[in-house]
Amino acid sequence: MVLLEAVLEVEDVARVRRELEGAHWRDGRLTAGAAARAVKANLQAAPMEGLATFVREALTSHPMFEIAARPRRITRPMFSRYEPGMTYGEHTDDALMGEGEARLRTDLAFTLFLADPDSYEGGALRIAGPSGDTAIKLKAGDAVLYGAGTIHAVEPVTAGVRLAAVGWVQSAVRDAAQREALFDLSVTRARLAGAAREDLLRLDKTISNLLRMWAEV
Repeated sequence: MVLLEAVLEVEDVARVRRELEGAHWRDGRLTAGAAARAVKANLQAAPMEGLATFVREALTSHPMFEIAARPRRITRPMFSRYEPGMTYGEHTDDALMGEGEARLRTDLAFTLFLADPDSYEGGALRIAGPSGDTAIKLKAGDAVLYGAGTIHAVEPVTAGVRLAAVGWVQSAVRDAAQREALFDLSVTRARLAGAAREDLLRLDKTISNLLRMWAEV
């Protein structure tokens, strides 16, 4: 699980929210898998291609996204809305999504928060892990990237409106432990930017050679 700060700047969040004011909102169960449909109670915007492209480009240009996800394919972001009483119960995402050439394996999921956390009550994204659940409620413009195969939920919204963009990533590195190792090495490489060139070159070589071993292209 990786937090991505400031995927959208303040003015970008304002733009997205303005465009969502004119969205056509539909029952979110229309896009849920068979198992998740029974526990999903939210609204989802009809496809907004231009806005989805804007959000996806902001996400893929974030400096942490590439090294955390090693993306091969990314779904079109979807925009969700939770009003008081709405929730998304415990579920796990479908392993495969899309059809034809758009079909992909969902290694990772992302949630980009679009509403200020003080503007609504409840609505935290809760992700189950070996040491217990983690509740995540980030400021508008921040995102979280996490394993799509985890059990997760959106807690009931009790006041205000929760807005978010969600989507899925097929990674070029299928194995989560391998992605984590590459992530740790890449973060270390960035923090050692002032180290001796020979040491940085060895790190670069190791990262590149591990990608050659593990990546699917």
